[in-house]
Amino acid sequence: MKKSDVQIGATYLVKVASNLVPVKITHEHDNDGWEGTSVKTGKTIRIKSAQRLRKCLDDAADTGPNAKKATKDATPATERDTAKRRAKGGKRDADADKPMSLIDAAAHLLSLGTGDPMRCKDIVGLAVERGLWTPGEGKTPANTLYASILREINTKGEASRFVKADRGKFALASTPGTRKGA
Repeated sequence: MKKSDVQIGATYLVKVASNLVPVKITHEHDNDGWEGTSVKTGKTIRIKSAQRLRKCLDDAADTGPNAKKATKDATPATERDTAKRRAKGGKRDADADKPMSLIDAAAHLLSLGTGDPMRCKDIVGLAVERGLWTPGEGKTPANTLYASILREINTKGEASRFVKADRGKFALASTPGTRKGA
């Protein structure tokens, strides 16, 4: 936008930080530029150059020969489709279709077993054999499971589903809050 096109009293979309904000120009600033008031927040905004102005939102203010009419509730165009947004953190509809994670499969298999501690390599083999988990691109799923179980034990402490029974072997904690070994 050119400096000569700016009109006092008109509302423009102004680039403020990384956002486009509707601002009503109130008067010219003493040191070049303009001062305006944000339509949404009512805060005073200093506009130093016409390059920050993107589009006039007032029909009466933009009356040049090549001027396009803008509506009062014009919004900036987005680069992505925002129509199909979903709430975050809620239950998904497709949870039933989601495959079981390896650590959940390990907890399931240890709960079905005889209660004997198992190695991660055996748990992975049994999970694949029973169809509870399908391997991905990783080359060492047993090492990943070992690290995941240890992380759960360290972060959740007494509330962990697993206990380290022996070197390289894990068992299911009998009840949450009760630990068999260390």
